[in-house]
Amino acid sequence: MAMLTALQVKSKSERVFGKWFKSLERCFFQQRQALTKKLRNPRIHKISFHTFRHFKATMEYHKTRDILHVMKVLGHKNIKNTLIYTHLIDFGSDEYVSKVATTVQEARQLVETGFEYVTDMDGIKIFRKRK
Repeated sequence: MAMLTALQVKSKSERVFGKWFKSLERCFFQQRQALTKKLRNPRIHKISFHTFRHFKATMEYHKTRDILHVMKVLGHKNIKNTLIYTHLIDFGSDEYVSKVATTVQEARQLVETGFEYVTDMDGIKIFRKRK
C-alpha cells in the first residue's frame, strides 16, 4: 500500500497508476501468461487487476460486516455499486470461538493466534475468533 501511495504522490494524479497504467497492465498480462504456462493452470489467466479489487472488498466485508466501510474503502458513491462486490459472499454462520485472558501473556498469545479483543469484564479480557 505504501508503494502505491508513493506512486500516487509522484504522479500528482487522482489515479494511482496515472499515465503508466497501460505499460503496467501489459507487464502484468505478460507475467500472468508466463505463470499460466509454467504452472499449467489456466485459471491464473482469469486473474486481473479487478480480481484483486473484488478480493479486497470481500475480505473487508468478511472482517467488518460493515458494507458502508467497504463502500468507503472502494471509493464508491453509491451503495448499489458496493453490493455488486458482496452479493455472492457466503461465509457460513457467524459462529465464534471465545477465550478469556487474565494476564498480559495470555492476551498476547490469543492475539498472536488470531483472536480479536472484544471487552473487559471483572478484570478478565474476552477475545473471539470466527470458526
